[in-house]
Amino acid sequence: MDGHLETDQDGPRHVAIIMDGNGRWAQQRGRPRLFGHQAGAKRVREIVEACPPNGVKYLTIFAFSTENWKRTQTEVAGLMKLFRMYIQREARALLQAGVRVRFIGDRVKLEPKLVTLMDELELLTSTNDKCHLTIALNYGGRDEVTRAAQRLAYEVEQGNLTHKDVDAETLSRFLDTRVLPDPDLVIRTSGEARISNFLLWQSAYSEYEFVDTLWPDFTAEEFGKVVKNYANRERRYGGIKG
Repeated sequence: MDGHLETDQDGPRHVAIIMDGNGRWAQQRGRPRLFGHQAGAKRVREIVEACPPNGVKYLTIFAFSTENWKRTQTEVAGLMKLFRMYIQREARALLQAGVRVRFIGDRVKLEPKLVTLMDELELLTSTNDKCHLTIALNYGGRDEVTRAAQRLAYEVEQGNLTHKDVDAETLSRFLDTRVLPDPDLVIRTSGEARISNFLLWQSAYSEYEFVDTLWPDFTAEEFGKVVKNYANRERRYGGIKG
């Protein structure tokens, strides 16, 4: 779509969030990590609902990375169950709220039942346009670019493209996010200042906001403040303000 081009509005049109801190939030309360993930899942609804009032059309959230498989089997199994429950519980509300849901990431490693639910939710909400929620599940930025390069190489092999056709715009058309604008603002909660392999290609010109709040405590009010603060930033995309 429009990549990292500026829009007329002052606020961010596309916000991406690294939802960090669920485990620590639970540990601070003497509870298992999955308790924190459950609390974090509930927080998602509030932030999605806060998008339209704050002028945010696109919201992308980092739910499970390609590196998260390294966690304990118990935690991974619990997360997969939580994802299934979230889709089943929230589907109707998302539809009625005008939210269009998409999933990005490599689905090959995910269990078939979960993939079926993902497909069904995408289809169910496919005509919605009030807010576009993208959930990154089994997603990694390097993995995404690698898969895009493989698809691009196949097109060259098939004679549909030549090596001279390959440029940044062409590669972008093979990314998971090809139908989405690049994020204007990337937020990471929990006080960590890392991008953690999230939207590496797409966030080349994004603004970043690292907040100390753990994800389950990240309220719609705080989200609104971060979004409003974005308007005070000067975005030059490598140029000089005229």
